Amino acid sequence: MQKVKIGIIGCGNISDIYLENLTNTFSLIEVKGCCDLIRERVLEKQEKYGFNLVYDSLESMLDDAEIEIVLILVQPTYHYTLCKKVLEAGKNVYVEKSLSLNRRQGMEIKALADKKGLLAGGAPDTFLGAGIQTCRNLIEDGWIGKPIAASANMLCHGHESWHPDPEFYYLRGGGPMFDMGPYYLTALVNLLGPVASVAGTTAKSFKTRTITSEKKFGNKIEVEVPTHIAGILNFESGTVGTIVTSFDVWKHNLPCIEIYGTEGSISVPDPNTFGGPVCYQKKTGEWFDMPLVYGYQENSRGLGVCDMAVALRTNRKPRADVSLTYHVLDIMEGFHDSSDKGIVFPIESTCSKPIQMVKTLLKGEVK
Repeated sequence: MQKVKIGIIGCGNISDIYLENLTNTFSLIEVKGCCDLIRERVLEKQEKYGFNLVYDSLESMLDDAEIEIVLILVQPTYHYTLCKKVLEAGKNVYVEKSLSLNRRQGMEIKALADKKGLLAGGAPDTFLGAGIQTCRNLIEDGWIGKPIAASANMLCHGHESWHPDPEFYYLRGGGPMFDMGPYYLTALVNLLGPVASVAGTTAKSFKTRTITSEKKFGNKIEVEVPTHIAGILNFESGTVGTIVTSFDVWKHNLPCIEIYGTEGSISVPDPNTFGGPVCYQKKTGEWFDMPLVYGYQENSRGLGVCDMAVALRTNRKPRADVSLTYHVLDIMEGFHDSSDKGIVFPIESTCSKPIQMVKTLLKGEVK
């Protein structure tokens, strides 16, 4: 299969793991070059990972006829504008989470990709890893019977204690739902299917945040977005889920995700990872560990990009395609809309469950 050449926009913190995997693990991908507003960042990454070109601008990358997929690794504030530019230039696009800041922007990206006949999609791709794929296999094979309920919890006290530039997480487009919700909601949709409606309650517990990480120690952040969101998910299948995302909680003992069925339960690993422990409980029995029966247990960010490249070559839909990423965006905004309006909010978008991964894959391979 002919290699797919990609260009990368953004050489910040998250780019290292993508570049590591895309240059060393996924043989179908060739990273031809990168661009960033700070040229020194690109030169540093070029020296470390050995890609060919440092593009002087986005336009020069988009003018390169060999580039088939553009990977966007910048703050979500810029996702909408950059995705549109990439699609308008006739390139396929894969974007870090979330797809965009709001439903209107996401709908425009999806409509443009459809109009142009191009592939669009994005992170997270952690649901393609061994942990969540093993859980999907258990559910599909009937180990817990009919899924009737789910619980998801992501609670911490924010990023200002460790992140060098934490301001974004408390500004429009940030907050725990838009920052971490994509991991949890994508995993749940992969496991249980699309969501029909949501109900949500949001709160902003602290008006300001004080940065305690070294770079900007002592600086104050004005909080613009809700930092504690509690929600109910009504899946099209009839399964009822609950989710809490928070930047206001110091410590907790809640599971990341659990799925409850008529015949048993599954404890799903942290959806921000590719592997992790999978535990199973049969009715009144004890919990016990299940073996991971799929590949990609290690941090495999870039797996979704490789899957898009395979989709491009084989004329199938990518697993992390725009219908999934837009549905997750629709759900996230729906929680805020539900809280603001005091109603159960209907989710107008839908998507199909992504096709399951293949068990017998060599490292670096996707089918």
